[in-house]
Amino acid sequence: MKAETRAALADWLRSETGADNFEITGQKLLSGGAIQENWLLEISASGGTLGGTDRVVLRTDAASGVDESHGRPEEFRLLSAGFEAGMTVPEPLALEAAGTVIGKPFYVMRAAAGTASPRALTRDESMHPQRRELARQIGREMAKLHAIRAPRADLDFLGIPPADPAAQRISELYGFLDSLPKAYPALEWGLRWLELNKPSAGASALCHRDFRTGNYMVAEGRLTAVLDWEFAGWSDPLEDIGWFCARCWRFGVDEREAGGVGSRADLYAGYEEQAGGPLDWDNVPFWEVLATVRWGTIALLQGERHNSGAERSIELALTGRKAAEMELDVLLQVAEIERSKTHV
Repeated sequence: MKAETRAALADWLRSETGADNFEITGQKLLSGGAIQENWLLEISASGGTLGGTDRVVLRTDAASGVDESHGRPEEFRLLSAGFEAGMTVPEPLALEAAGTVIGKPFYVMRAAAGTASPRALTRDESMHPQRRELARQIGREMAKLHAIRAPRADLDFLGIPPADPAAQRISELYGFLDSLPKAYPALEWGLRWLELNKPSAGASALCHRDFRTGNYMVAEGRLTAVLDWEFAGWSDPLEDIGWFCARCWRFGVDEREAGGVGSRADLYAGYEEQAGGPLDWDNVPFWEVLATVRWGTIALLQGERHNSGAERSIELALTGRKAAEMELDVLLQVAEIERSKTHV
């Protein structure tokens, strides 16, 4: 961040927070921002809403993006809705929607402690004593989120909740696959299986739609922040459960079915504790298959951005190669589900 940009940002934050004195004393571009940029800002402030705060995070657009992701003003409103619902999210502090201060829209939130590294969260042996409670805490966070229902004037940009979220997701994925220059029969076959095995639609709720290991932070074995709200929308709450539990987001630790960090039973128990009752857990395997097809499709779309020459990027190219794993996983998942039916 250039010196003149940082000075303009400090002036804007001083005005927005009502601080008597405000200075940005340090800055660091955080890793993991393929779609968004996240800047950790060290600050010195007295008075106003940031008095005593020493670290905030500025979130803005990266050079590349994904069409279905929300803009920063919409993401700020989603983060605010989660904060107001009592979720463990970074407190949203200020939004600059016009893009005049640093050249693009951004918002600022309090910094959270801990790590979001999937490798650390799934493989750090020191976390083993806390894994049961961490999985339960994540379940409780999901239940708090899913308690947010339409209509909500502050979330009107999300539109009307779909009558059948699963059918809508399947239709969207067919459209994405049809937009690619080559056919991917395994993913198409997976979508057809989903069509034929779609459960009855339930009530829609606000869903994160990317709630997975890597998109939340943990410190000393406890959840400290749910991050990255750019894909949130109205859906079946089981979409979040299926996405979190899908094998592709266990990061190789398949025996811990809840995101590679804990047990499915503890995730469900935490959810029921907060929600006051269960979801239809028998339908989670369907949503795990949908999650796998979705991630495979996203990987192909990312890879095509590189292959087409529109945006040359090693990261995009490597992401595209993940699709082959998802194709195999779809076949294995469906085979496992079908075998379980014959043994009932």
